[in-house]
Amino acid sequence: MGTGTPSGGSPPRRPGSAFLLAQVGAHAAALFAERIKALDLTPAQAGLLRLIAWQPGQSQQAIASTLGIPPSRLVLLIDNLEERGMVERRQNPEDRRHHALHLTDLGSDFMRQLATVGAAHEEDICTGLDVDERAQLHDLLERLAARQGLTTGVHPGYRQPPTTTPGAGNEEPSDETT
Repeated sequence: MGTGTPSGGSPPRRPGSAFLLAQVGAHAAALFAERIKALDLTPAQAGLLRLIAWQPGQSQQAIASTLGIPPSRLVLLIDNLEERGMVERRQNPEDRRHHALHLTDLGSDFMRQLATVGAAHEEDICTGLDVDERAQLHDLLERLAARQGLTTGVHPGYRQPPTTTPGAGNEEPSDETT
């Protein structure tokens, strides 16, 4: 007894790396979503705010393309954030047909709060790893993401179909941005 061998005598099975990545990813996404509920924010909204903060002045079309979603789905997210005073659409001086997206002062303040929540989340998820191990994990995950053709900073949940009733005005990507 105590050998860790099932009764059949074969060695215990270990989950594969892909499974472990999915398991930790799903866990991290669920925890992040729970954390940002206190900010009255969804993961999809958090991800969109982050993209606008990283590259202010992008058009809605450019962001929709980056996220890999139809512009109509993005408009609903932007409308909500604009109503809350976090994002503003400005006329694009180079192309008057497009609006450039920018964070408002409130949106920038909100991003500082979100950064604090994100840092605490990162700390909790990486508990048990020292500084060097965290850096190594980050580098390995970046390399895997790049080899899979994933867009930096964009959660693949945006590309999933909406989780609500189409046409009801409540469509939103099911992003779990961390």
